[in-house]
Amino acid sequence: MRQTSLVMNKKLIYPKRAYELVGACFEVYKKVGNGFTEPVYQECLEIELELRNIPFESQPSLPFFYKGRKTKKRFVPDFICFETIILEIKALDRLVKANDSQVLNYLRATGMRLGILANFGHNPKLEYKRLVR
Repeated sequence: MRQTSLVMNKKLIYPKRAYELVGACFEVYKKVGNGFTEPVYQECLEIELELRNIPFESQPSLPFFYKGRKTKKRFVPDFICFETIILEIKALDRLVKANDSQVLNYLRATGMRLGILANFGHNPKLEYKRLVR
């Protein structure tokens, strides 16, 4: 009985927005395919997000804080979409744990709760993950 209630209380974070973002990634993959470098997918995805009227910032330079002090180093996620979701893209044969860690660190640093990791280098289809802080 208890296990059932845990499952019933588990909700996806921003399901509609995440669906829209993953859909945009699938469209880019469908049109471009795999084998290009990450900057190619970055630019194509910027165009696709604009065409879908999805609000985003591309490669924002964000401050990083340590013990309340701003560091000289900044971090740059690929996209912040809807002001609430980090979208990180890769062009690799396959995703590894370090890619997950990068997105989770971005979530921790920004206070955001949802990250989407999309890999355009995977064959035969787009590889993606939802990561939650």
